Amino acid sequence: MDIIDWFLLEEGDEECVVFRTDMRYLVAYDVVVDRQRTKVANLLEEYGDRIQKSVFECFLNERSKQELWEEVTSLINVDEDRVRMYPLCRSCERKVEIAGGGPVRVDEVEVYIV
Repeated sequence: MDIIDWFLLEEGDEECVVFRTDMRYLVAYDVVVDRQRTKVANLLEEYGDRIQKSVFECFLNERSKQELWEEVTSLINVDEDRVRMYPLCRSCERKVEIAGGGPVRVDEVEVYIV
């Protein structure tokens, strides 16, 4: 199933629809117990790229997003730990600013219908 991403390009531009099979998500976690934190990190490494010690960038379709969320929530203690998943629309991706080194992954497939 494709994700439909609506956004305004710039003020005054027409509204666009972007059809993408994958969407970029920023996943951040704060896990108290070392063993559980390691399991969460190892799981996230299967789905995306580590961009900070406890932050990952993942390109996920709807199915893999649900799988990841189910797996990660089964690994944490919901009373003590926290995991957040932020979707980044195409418009937000274009506004990301990066300082410092490290590889930047670029979404390879784009289809625009205007």
